[in-house]
Amino acid sequence: MKVVVAYSGGLDTSVIVKWVKKAYKAEVVCYCADVGQQEELDGLEAKAIATGASKCIIDDLNEEFARDFIFPMLQGEAIYENNYLLGTSIARPLIAKRLVEVAKAEGADAICHGATGKGNDQVRFELNANAIDPSIKVIAAWRDPKWTFTGRLDMIEYAKKNHIPVSVSAKKPYSMDRNLLHISFEGGILEDPWNEFPEEIAVMTSPLSKAAAKAEDVIVSFEKGIPVKINGRKYSPANIMRKLNEIGSRHAVGRVDIVENRFVGMKSRGVYETPAGTILQKAHRGLEEITLDREVMHLRDSLIPRYADMIYNGFWYAPEREMIQALITESQKFVTGDVRVKLFKGACHVTGRRSIYSLYDDSIASFEGTESYDHKDAAGFIKLNALRLKVLARSRQKRY
Repeated sequence: MKVVVAYSGGLDTSVIVKWVKKAYKAEVVCYCADVGQQEELDGLEAKAIATGASKCIIDDLNEEFARDFIFPMLQGEAIYENNYLLGTSIARPLIAKRLVEVAKAEGADAICHGATGKGNDQVRFELNANAIDPSIKVIAAWRDPKWTFTGRLDMIEYAKKNHIPVSVSAKKPYSMDRNLLHISFEGGILEDPWNEFPEEIAVMTSPLSKAAAKAEDVIVSFEKGIPVKINGRKYSPANIMRKLNEIGSRHAVGRVDIVENRFVGMKSRGVYETPAGTILQKAHRGLEEITLDREVMHLRDSLIPRYADMIYNGFWYAPEREMIQALITESQKFVTGDVRVKLFKGACHVTGRRSIYSLYDDSIASFEGTESYDHKDAAGFIKLNALRLKVLARSRQKRY
């Protein structure tokens, strides 16, 4: 039997490599999707082989991740529960797709993931994998009858006994997941929602106390809702993310501490650092304010909660998400132009926007002059809109 294991080199997947090999008497191929983990990938192949894998495939997906997943999602202004920019969620469909493709190329019998039975990722991996190949066999370690571990402390002990090198300890058992869009922190000391996030463990944002002392202006240029330039210089999709992560980090932009509602039904506390995503979301919205028709914006905005739910819950390849994405793409045809944002001490504010497709007409909006707008026209508009309110008020006066 041959199994392709979704591998990060962290505690769970390191233990799983050894466990799959023993429990299933299987040859293990480790697969790691490089979606921006940076130094976390150092020595990964050697570690996988030392842990028992016959092969380790590290796949550079940075450009595809930014171009085909992050940017289309940002076009839709997707925010889960008003706070979470879906950094982990949006990486899962790409990883699931490549897992299935690698399994087929390697002639594997199954794919295996280390997502826990309490979390969202098990749903995301499996729904997306099944949408691509309904015949794929999935080994979900935490739900497998052969799995005997009850928690991360058990796994730390197992790793010690089996000489598996891991960076997690009983004193620091929280988990991290990093990519181009963000890094997440969950578990361990963060499971008590009253415990403050320790600033020394931050990775992608500076603490507020160490943020740059001077504000910085950044101009982001968009074409059809897709970011293409920073301060007039063109970058590839992945490098747009890297550059804005670097800029946002020094200004402590993009950290949120939230208790979210998981798809499986429980509440979970997470801390997310999303500097580039925060800057792009603010800038994109600023440009839409002058380029989107009111009714188009309101209709698209009404779909944001549902669209975000689809991504969060693992329905990226579902027909309803693809349908909404087509609407989003259509809405972005004229979202082209520049937005200036000011970054300072954790804040990101839009301070200017311009576009050749701007719907903002200062001759109409201005308080001065009457050539383009006759104030008297508003009288009939108000009377018609007040009609139903007057009828309702009179009806209530009769009753009371």
